[in-house]
Amino acid sequence: MFFNRKNKKVAADQEGIQGPQSNPEISYWEYVKMQFKKNKRALYSLYFVMFLALIAIFADFIANEKPIMCTYQGKTYFPVLKQYSVSLGIGKWPKEFHNVEWKDLDYGFAIWPIIPYLPHNHDYKNNFVGPFDNQDVKSTFWRHWMGTDEIGRDLTAGMIHGTRIAFMVGIVAMGIAVIIGIIMGALAGFFGDKNFKISRGRLILNLLFFLPAFFYGFTSRSYEIGDALSTGFGKFVGQIGWGVLIFILIMAIPNVLAYLFKKIPFLGKKVAIPLDILVTRLIEVVNSIPRLVLILAVVAITKPSIFNVMMVIGLVGWTGIARFIRAELLRVRKLEYIEAATALGFSRMRSMIKHAIPNALSPVFIAVAFGIAAAILIESFLSFLGIGVPTEVITWGKLLAIAREAPAAWWMAIFPGFAIFITVTLFNLIGEGLTDALDPRLKQ
Repeated sequence: MFFNRKNKKVAADQEGIQGPQSNPEISYWEYVKMQFKKNKRALYSLYFVMFLALIAIFADFIANEKPIMCTYQGKTYFPVLKQYSVSLGIGKWPKEFHNVEWKDLDYGFAIWPIIPYLPHNHDYKNNFVGPFDNQDVKSTFWRHWMGTDEIGRDLTAGMIHGTRIAFMVGIVAMGIAVIIGIIMGALAGFFGDKNFKISRGRLILNLLFFLPAFFYGFTSRSYEIGDALSTGFGKFVGQIGWGVLIFILIMAIPNVLAYLFKKIPFLGKKVAIPLDILVTRLIEVVNSIPRLVLILAVVAITKPSIFNVMMVIGLVGWTGIARFIRAELLRVRKLEYIEAATALGFSRMRSMIKHAIPNALSPVFIAVAFGIAAAILIESFLSFLGIGVPTEVITWGKLLAIAREAPAAWWMAIFPGFAIFITVTLFNLIGEGLTDALDPRLKQ
């Protein structure tokens, strides 16, 4: 089935699959939403994931050593918000806040986060204390509700900020996989082996410039990008944006130069690229290597960076999405509306981007849900082994690894382990719900 965005109706495809019979005017995605809501486990899982996402987004306002708002020496400050501007390099801390213990300042008024600690804060008076142990704290507000590790770092703060890392890894890794998978699968499925033609000069130049563009855009800046992630979300997005901009600018060079080579008969002649064979064989090569072994090999030889972990997971996780998109476009490209667009003189690239791909994205949502769960699990495994993740970045897997060295600290195993288990389970349940809602054979 495909979704016609212009009139928002469900139409049957050439295979004869019919849409909802009770209301022919209902749109495809509205019907999918109705079907998804019938699966209560998937629906409640989605609500819980949204709750965890809010914790990840507002982690700095939930667990932080700085007040959310305070008055100090007659002036009003918003330290948590100020930290974002400082991390982005567009602001500086006033002199009175340089090298200070925030909890020891004499505030006129202060609104504190629920958890007044950051994951890297040390409380040497409370090393390896459990959630039910007696703790040497000034008041109940400063209590470590989930206990601490061997150097007094608050486990609750680590769990909250670890939620952000887990979601960042899952979303960014699958974002990379989705971009690569959609591009590769769409090109293979829509153009096949004979319909994609490009001049020899443009082909040669793009191949020559791709690796330098990727290197200068991302690989050479992996340390800065990873450091930005540990510093703040805004700085991380900014660094990613710079990387994408550098990549686009470098790749624009060969496409501009290609126009100069069009006058040369040999370089200007267009040749057909067998995209379907090339993409299919590449998928087979990537799938033939055990994914975990490939990830371990790449992470082991690169600098410790959470960005490298996300990149590696994304670069090896695109094959399933590419196969889904390829299979859908092999069917969609033969439908009447694609043939009509071609007959009207629209380019095949325009038809693919504007009409074919939007109507073939249903399986991608299912793959993304399962893929995020797999990415979180892989990152936790690597963190547990101490591979690929910088020492200053606190993740659920790293917290779980502490329990291996101190079996008596049961809280260091229970809370991170349960967080990994419940998050992965939630995304799997959402994936199952999407599978039922998007599968036309299950529509009643």
